[in-house]
Order: sequence, then structure tokens, then C-alpha cells
Amino acid sequence: MSVQGRISRRGGTRVKRALGVQAALEWAFRVEKAQLELPLPQDANEEGFGFGLEYVLLQRAALGCKIDGGQHKIGTYTHEDAEVIAATVAGMPDSLGGKRMAIRVAELARAGLTPDWMPGAVPRCVPVEVKRNQHGERATTVVVGTERVLSRGKWRTVDVLACPVTYVPHPQQIEAARRAYAVWWQALGWIRDGLIDGGMLRTVEVTEVMPKVRPWSHR
Repeated sequence: MSVQGRISRRGGTRVKRALGVQAALEWAFRVEKAQLELPLPQDANEEGFGFGLEYVLLQRAALGCKIDGGQHKIGTYTHEDAEVIAATVAGMPDSLGGKRMAIRVAELARAGLTPDWMPGAVPRCVPVEVKRNQHGERATTVVVGTERVLSRGKWRTVDVLACPVTYVPHPQQIEAARRAYAVWWQALGWIRDGLIDGGMLRTVEVTEVMPKVRPWSHR
């Protein structure tokens, strides 16, 4: 069945194509090349913009003069369902990142990517700096103090050396990547709910299917 659906032989009712929200976003932005048109900023005294069916309805009204497309794109035509999906993304609330998250969601969908949550990343303890010469590699050391030692019957002052180390990748880097994934996942849940509740898609049916909430967890 094509993205635009088919006509049922029995009742003439159009059968919608079922897509999870991530697949729907990728279809809208990657296949149909929908553009993200963000709402104009509201008055400084008003709350930040968020999802509103009236905004998407206005976007659909602007599309009212367009004909329904076939399986393949014709010229610069963008399917109206893709436009509705893009309009919904544009209404991302500030609590989920607002315009910045809307752009992030659209960019990832357009590229067919999922946020990098650093799969398999395990922090390793490594020297901060390594020197290389003809004899190989050697961790750089720094002087962290001095000590008096008795050597061959004489007291001598010697440097105390230490090798500065760090963790690669740093645990905070992994945590930040997975926190960003979690926010993106929440944004997709909000988009999914808005598209399902809005009921304005004519040929696509957004399902409850979501990406894994914690793909790094094996439980």
C-alpha cells in the first residue's frame, strides 16, 4: 500500500497507512521534504508558544487549494499530511525545548537519524597526555611535590612525579548524550499524541509505536 493509501473495494473508504511517529516524521521531512515554518514569537508578556490545533488548522487551510498527490512527488508538491506533521513539530512547547527542539527533531528526521546516545560507551582511565618518540609511547608526568631521601649516605631532594589521568569518554559526556536522547524521546511522544488527538491526517495514521525509551538499558 502506498503512503497515500488505497481505496477499499467495499466501501470506497480510504485505508490509511499506519506509521510510528519516528517513521511519520522521516516520511514528512525526508521523503516529502516538508519545511519547518516556526510560528512568530509572541508578545513578551505572553507565555511561550505550544501546540494548538488552531495553528495546524490554519496551516491546513493554507493547503486547501492543493490537490491530493499520488505515490510519487510531482515537482515541488509536498503532501498535505506532511505539512500537518511539520506544523505540529513547529508548535513544540518551551517545556520540551521549543523552537530549538523542533529544529532538532526535523533535522534528525530529514537525515533519517536517531540521537547518538553513545551505545556501548564505557569510561576508560587514560593519561591526559602521551609523548611519542622512537622508543614508543610514554605517559607524560608532572611534578606534584618534593621529598627528602637518604641515598648513598646523603640526603637528597627528589621530585615526586604523577601521571595525570582522565576518563574517556567522560561519564558526564555519556550522561549528557543520554539525557538529550530522553528529551528527544519525550518530544516525539508529544508529537505523537498531538497528531493522534488532532485527527487531521487524511492518509497517514500515527500509531502508538515509539523508539525505545532507554536503549542503553538491557532490562
